[in-house]
Amino acid sequence: MGITARGVGLLVAAVVLLGVGFRFAYPELTLLGAAAGAAVGYAALVAAWRPRLTVTRRADPDRVARGEPASMTLTVRNTGRLRSANLLAEDRCGERAVPVPVLRLRPGRDTEVRYDVPTDRRGVVPVGPLRVTRRDPLGLVALARPYGAAVPVWVHPRIHPLTAVPRGAGRSLDGRVDGVPHGSITFDSLREYVVGDELRRVHWRTSARVGELMVRENVDTSLPRLVVLLDNRAAAHPQRVGGVAESFESACEAAASVVTAAHRADLPVLLLLAAAELAEATGPDGEADGALGPLDRLAAADLSDDGDAVRAATTRLRQDRLGDTLIFLTGPGGRDELGHVGALRGAYPSVVVAVFGAAEPTPPGAAGLVVVDAADGAQFAAEWDGVRRW
Repeated sequence: MGITARGVGLLVAAVVLLGVGFRFAYPELTLLGAAAGAAVGYAALVAAWRPRLTVTRRADPDRVARGEPASMTLTVRNTGRLRSANLLAEDRCGERAVPVPVLRLRPGRDTEVRYDVPTDRRGVVPVGPLRVTRRDPLGLVALARPYGAAVPVWVHPRIHPLTAVPRGAGRSLDGRVDGVPHGSITFDSLREYVVGDELRRVHWRTSARVGELMVRENVDTSLPRLVVLLDNRAAAHPQRVGGVAESFESACEAAASVVTAAHRADLPVLLLLAAAELAEATGPDGEADGALGPLDRLAAADLSDDGDAVRAATTRLRQDRLGDTLIFLTGPGGRDELGHVGALRGAYPSVVVAVFGAAEPTPPGAAGLVVVDAADGAQFAAEWDGVRRW
């Protein structure tokens, strides 16, 4: 509850009048002070009354690519028995306030407002809650309350069509295969036992020879698996235009394009962010546990100050061998980490690096990798047809 400037003035006047009236025995001043205090108290009681409003929202659509239109329809219904007098309402759409006409809304009636949601930037746009402010007739006290829950609108990165998806080639003790996902049908290698491994996969003869438990790693000889590693370190994207790292936006568009193309080709694909997400558990389908899909995660992705994220990510990728084709997307500040990415070629036979927003081209064959320099996601998609044939 907030007292307006007019209410503060009247309350101060009431205290002064009461004090002077009692001190110098002026009943008229005491009466005026009591009336002013009663007016402030009545205003507080009126403002404290909570109107009964029901708020419903409908986003059309709630998930949209950057630049595509999206709208929000807000319906406010007066479910009480009294007219909603002295009410002011506004809805929040990101950083913008949208006025909602609820003044003197009759019982049982509703009002509807439809407005556009800004989609010029990738991200999650929070819409709501509705903020209703009730004032007394004299404007002495104002009380604001939220109504309804906030609804997110997911603005995904732009998706650029790719002509094909890289399939890569894996290494196996039985020869070259198409992919290297885990837990499948063909023996590939041995590794140390970790908590959670199935005991039926322990290779007991080798374990007895080396003195510690060793587990069989298998491969799938039919389906390749792609791993897209997005470098979301702030140090990798140092350039800002209007406070936005355009190279990171381009990397998000490239990641969305590769993931979408892989899904359309029915290929397993795993999207990872270098900072913060590699600590999460992964489900049996390779996606991070949780309800968010890869495009939603890209919409919510933000830059991190963790400068060692790529090194930690490559260590995890080397240990777990999450796929056979690795695509590393970074900015001009991420070229210093290409040595760590290049060290993954033993575990990932196919490794491609895309550098966005660099002023100078990356030296050819940096760290023995296939490197693509692209100004934005559209150029990355245009050059992809030649890169996929490595």
